Amino acid sequence: QVQLVESGGGLVQAGASLRLSCAASGLTYAVYDMGWFRQAPGKEREFVAAISWSGFRTNYADSVKGRFTISKDNAKNTVDLHMNNLKPEDTAVYYCAADLSASGAAYNAARYDYWGQGTQVTVSS
Repeated sequence: QVQLVESGGGLVQAGASLRLSCAASGLTYAVYDMGWFRQAPGKEREFVAAISWSGFRTNYADSVKGRFTISKDNAKNTVDLHMNNLKPEDTAVYYCAADLSASGAAYNAARYDYWGQGTQVTVSS
């Protein structure tokens, strides 16, 4: 059974940093890309960042480029999202997701097969 569990969310002030982590289980022998998405109240879920299985390819939303960094550890089946210089508009529930087709760090949520429950990030001004 595949399970993705996010951690690391919280309440911070603008300009602060946070690191989100996602632990995957049930995917020990699989090759898969990982992505992070977020959903703010009243808004649709949006792409944040993604990383290919090899780690050689990463993609970011324009709104987070230069501030967020995605990384993964295949041996530990974890993916992290390092978020710097957080802004109030980054406030959202953040979800990690796994793409078993290894589409190449896909932007499209429909490419992802499994999702975590989400972790709340709140940035105060």
